[in-house]
Amino acid sequence: MNCCRITFFGVALAAAASAPSAALAQQQFRNYRCADGTQFMAAFFQYDSRAHLQLDGKAVTLPKRVALSGSRYSGKGVTLRITKAGVTTLKHAKRPFTTCEQT
Repeated sequence: MNCCRITFFGVALAAAASAPSAALAQQQFRNYRCADGTQFMAAFFQYDSRAHLQLDGKAVTLPKRVALSGSRYSGKGVTLRITKAGVTTLKHAKRPFTTCEQT
């Protein structure tokens, strides 16, 4: 009898894990175009403090860093800054910071 309960619990847990969660509904995808011609897409998820970028044909995950004003994400030679005023800048591939706007 105990074996049946464990099997039922396992099946119920697997079904709950495969169902769409509320976290997926709280995602934000943003497209950006920068002054130097760079285009990228950023994804922000409610329960994940990282920024997920699609940049130069590659997926890059940037951890959130300490910022005085707004948000700063940095890692793997890429830095994304979003100020409280909404100004977005990007630095990557040894290029200087460039201003980006959401499209």
